[in-house]
Amino acid sequence: MIHNIVNLLEKPTEFDFMPTLKTYVLDTVERDTLRPAVIVFPGGGYEGCSYREGERVALAYNSAGFHSFVVYYRCAPHRHPAPLYDAAAAVKYVRNHAKEWKIDPNMIVVAGFSAGGRLAASISTLWNSEKFFSHEEITSEIYKPNASILSYPVITSGEKAHRGSFDNLLGKDAPQDLVEFMSLENRVSENTPPAFLWHTFDDKGVPCENSLYYAEALSKFGVPCELHIYPVGGHGQSRTTRETIWCVSNFRRKYNWLNESCEWLVDLFELA
Repeated sequence: MIHNIVNLLEKPTEFDFMPTLKTYVLDTVERDTLRPAVIVFPGGGYEGCSYREGERVALAYNSAGFHSFVVYYRCAPHRHPAPLYDAAAAVKYVRNHAKEWKIDPNMIVVAGFSAGGRLAASISTLWNSEKFFSHEEITSEIYKPNASILSYPVITSGEKAHRGSFDNLLGKDAPQDLVEFMSLENRVSENTPPAFLWHTFDDKGVPCENSLYYAEALSKFGVPCELHIYPVGGHGQSRTTRETIWCVSNFRRKYNWLNESCEWLVDLFELA
């Protein structure tokens, strides 16, 4: 395995933080085989990045035959659009090194949990936004993911929003027009990549409507989507193993969402 840490900025921020990309690149003997890459964004409500939703997820995708990466992006006190630019830098870096690492540049997947799921959905919906990127960057599609895997994502800024995430991302006094713009179900278009989503019905932290709204928006534009709503488990299940769930008392059964997402990618990219 090729395991490195890549800085995503030239120097640390004013808050002395350096966003990084950790590589988990398979050093395969099949040197002519191009594989998909899964870029993981841990959750944490934009307060920090959860260890439960990083390396252990990346290694699970490695075991399924995918190259993987974990992004430790800017959180509070950094504000939007800093995390978006970290996500864009990660996608660009992986795509620019696709030949070196035997990655198919048209099979770059973003996967995120909770606020990290929001970040994955943000780069999926805003990669072609002239608010944030140049015309040249947009036309080159350098920042465009080819698919997304969204685990209990923070999507809406409306009634079902996770307010803590938005306070950390935008600030408590953010203008209402910015708050409304950042409701990602309204940013979906025909250029949004296909998505695999999962949530639990009893999630009180980030209500399952967040995934439902995003899936509904994808449907309106004819973008392929697979959605799983599991009955119980609360918020923050990660891989749904006892080592990675948020709270053992929430553990009911191990949901096979990760295997399902791998099968979905195999079908989507016609790998079988």
